Amino acid sequence: MTDAPGPGASHADHAERAIRAGILSGAHPPGSRLRERELSERLGFSRIPVREALTRLTGEGLVVLSPRRGASVRDLSLRDIAELFDLRLSLEVFAARRAAEACAAGGDGDRLRALMAAAQDATRRGDADEIPAANTALHAEIVAMTGNRLLRDALQPSLGLVQWLFTLTGGRDPRVQCAEHQDICAAIHAGKPELAAALSYAHIERGRAPSLATLAGVLPAE
Repeated sequence: MTDAPGPGASHADHAERAIRAGILSGAHPPGSRLRERELSERLGFSRIPVREALTRLTGEGLVVLSPRRGASVRDLSLRDIAELFDLRLSLEVFAARRAAEACAAGGDGDRLRALMAAAQDATRRGDADEIPAANTALHAEIVAMTGNRLLRDALQPSLGLVQWLFTLTGGRDPRVQCAEHQDICAAIHAGKPELAAALSYAHIERGRAPSLATLAGVLPAE
């Protein structure tokens, strides 16, 4: 049995966090089955919230549902990682530009400031679990600031993969990434679209080669 959910949290919320943590930590490795009965017994909940949690994680790209096998952890390959970087360059660079334009027009950047402060705190503490989550939330908020619902919906299925990538490549110096995030956020708050876009592009592209090198001995090529 697991601890009861905190105030305001449902069993599905708790199950989602627990299963996501298991995937990110490697307790549920890529390709492994996620059986509702086993998960419900382990978590101490009925199968209904577990099923809802698995559906949510499917929406993040971490879980795959199939008629024959049910739910399983998504298989990852180096090709997936390379394509994820391509997708991020397309969506997040555009989002940084639009977020800066929104701030220049008087938009509110308070939530981005709060998330940047949380990421800085996690980095300062060296919290290996919290840093990927904080960085993912930061990237997601930049997209949210654009107000573009289609853009947000396009990125949503990849957010889990982004956090998984950040977790798998945790050996990269988080202080460097934090400094790059601070520069991007500063450009957004200053309402400088082209600078924000350029910094975002450089930040994402700098991570490509070291990430692929780190994962070369871990993930299959295809």
